[in-house]
Formats: sequence, structure tokens, C-alpha cells
Amino acid sequence: MKLTSFSTLGKTHGSFAALLAVLLFLVLAFAGSDAFANAPAANHAAPAAAHAEEHGLPTAAPKIWGGFINSSMIVTWVVAVLIIWGARRAMRHAKDVPSGGQNFWEFIVEGLENFLGGILGPKLVKHMFWFFATIFIFIVATNWFSLLPGVGTIGWSSHYDPLAPHAFAHVERPLLRGGNADLNMTSAMALTFFVWWIIWALKESGPVGLLKHIFAPKGESKGFMKLFMIVIFFMVGILELISIAFRPVSLSFRLFGNIFAGETTLESMQQLVPSLGWLIPVPFYFLELLVGLVQALVFMLLTSVFTLLICEHEEHPHKEEGHAH
Repeated sequence: MKLTSFSTLGKTHGSFAALLAVLLFLVLAFAGSDAFANAPAANHAAPAAAHAEEHGLPTAAPKIWGGFINSSMIVTWVVAVLIIWGARRAMRHAKDVPSGGQNFWEFIVEGLENFLGGILGPKLVKHMFWFFATIFIFIVATNWFSLLPGVGTIGWSSHYDPLAPHAFAHVERPLLRGGNADLNMTSAMALTFFVWWIIWALKESGPVGLLKHIFAPKGESKGFMKLFMIVIFFMVGILELISIAFRPVSLSFRLFGNIFAGETTLESMQQLVPSLGWLIPVPFYFLELLVGLVQALVFMLLTSVFTLLICEHEEHPHKEEGHAH
């Protein structure tokens, strides 16, 4: 397969392979984080069931196949396979004048490259574009796939009203759950980014440069003021380290919270008037389409800005003056 027209993926087989590799890495990371995200839910499931009936969708996706795999993982795998298959099929016979599926993928990827190039700059975007573009495409596809009829709305329920046999019952154990409505998936993506963030930071600045970027005082100062600024910036560096450590947490919970809230809203609207459960949620579906796109954009923007902040280098005024002369 010759990818001469697929310019924004590096015009090489290796760049496109990176797109496929990161998708598989995300899925594998998601599977590995399953115990982490569901441990609190498992501890509190029994008391909650004993004291009160749970309303809305459960926070933990139902377990299947011996308890290791859950329904959100199935949705994630399906989305990953569809993206890989669609991209491979569209670029199987790439042409200089794109059309059909090739035109669709080139439009998305070229638009993302131009957008990210304005944030990261031409140097960084060449090395990091593949990751941020994949994150965006993957999150959008997962969010929109989760809105398909049946995802989160078909499953098992213990409630049945014989007076309204055609009404929509509350689904307690959905057959399929949205991928990003499970904290496993969002945590895996955030931790994956954190690993790459460390790699990129060390590659661009080195270990010493990274420490200077976090702890070293900025600007020019002398005497007592210099000593004072060293102490201040060291304390600021400690706060920065805490902030960096919490970035994966904030990224994962922000995406999870918004998508899970959207699913809960749709389920609540469906139960508002059970006999009209097929009609009332329709306007909210269009809202969730927008939310799914916005949340993917927010995740990509935050991760790219975090990367830019740690990889950019401070320009020294005296060096610029020397070049001017």
C-alpha cells in the first residue's frame, strides 16, 4: 500500500502503523486498568443494593466472561477495529487526487495537523501529531458509537409493569456500555499520555533541563533577590510537581464525568414518560453528539498544551540581542 497522498501522517508506512499501534496500546492499557477503576465500585455495591434501589445507570460496567472483561471493553474493541479497518480500507489504493474514503480521512487528518501545528509549532507537531490526532479520533468515535440505539439501553431489568408492557423499563445491567462512560478507559488514556509526556519532556530537555524547567528561577536577578527567587521557585516547583501528578486524574475524571452524565441524562429522559421513552430523549441525542465532539477536543487540547509547556524552551534576551547585532 502506497500512502503518498496521506501527507499528514508522515507519508510513510511507519507513521500510519503508529496510528494503529497506539489504538491497540490504548485498548490493552484499558484492559489492564480494569481492577483499578472498579475496585471502589465493587466494595460499595453490596451495601448500596441492601439499603436502597439504585437509580440511573451503574457507574461500573457489567462484568462478562468470568469477570475479567466488561461490556465497555467490548465497545472499545469494536470502535478500535472499525477505525483501523476503515482507515486501512480507505488508504488501500491511495491516489494523488483523493476521493471517497481517502478524501474523508485526509480531510480529518490534514485539518488536525493544521490545528495542532498552530498550538505545538512545526517542530513538535512532526513528532507528536500521531498521538494527539489518534486520541481525538478515538475519543470522538467512542463517544458517538456509545450513542447508537441499544448501547446502554438494552440489558437486564427486574422491573416490569404489566399495565404498560411496551414502556421502557429501567435497565439495571446494560448489555453494552459506552467506552468513555467507564473510568477504566479514560484512566488508561490519561496514563498513556502521562507516559508519553515524560518521554517527550526528557527527549526535548533532558533530565537536567527538565528539573531546571520546573525548579530553576526565571528571569535575571542578582544578590539577595536571586537567592530569594531560588527559594520561591523551588516551592513553586513542588506545587508544579503535585499539579503534574494530578493531571492524569483530572483528565480521566473530566472525560468520564461528562460522558457518564450524558448517558444518565438520556436514561432519565427515557424514564420520564415510559410510554414516550422512544421520543423524549431525541433532542438530547443531538446535544450529546456535540458534547462527545467537544470533550474529545478538550482532551486533545489539554494534553497538547501540557506537552507544549514542558517542551518549549525559554529564549534569553542577551542571546537575541547578540543575533541582532
